[in-house]
Amino acid sequence: MIFEQRTYTVAHGRMEDYLARYERDALPLQRKHLGRLLGFFVSEIGPLNQVVHIWVYDSLADREARRQAMDADPAWQTFKLGNRGTFVAQEVKILTPAPFCPIYL
Repeated sequence: MIFEQRTYTVAHGRMEDYLARYERDALPLQRKHLGRLLGFFVSEIGPLNQVVHIWVYDSLADREARRQAMDADPAWQTFKLGNRGTFVAQEVKILTPAPFCPIYL
């Protein structure tokens, strides 16, 4: 099992719009294609204007296949076009749980 942590820094003043658009347009598509969303968070202290998604996959191959399927979806391409200019930074990490990690999905 692997965890993908995606951190996006949203342009100042665009968070409310992004969250509404994401929930309405992107989240249903991502749930359909990517499957297991562990969490979706908004920063309150530290670097501000950030959202963090954590997705769970069986393996890197599972992640790759699911992301390819999503990228082939015309609705996802439409969302990406409408999302241009929303982010000022993006970071993606692949995490593996330590043997004593309390998260069991």
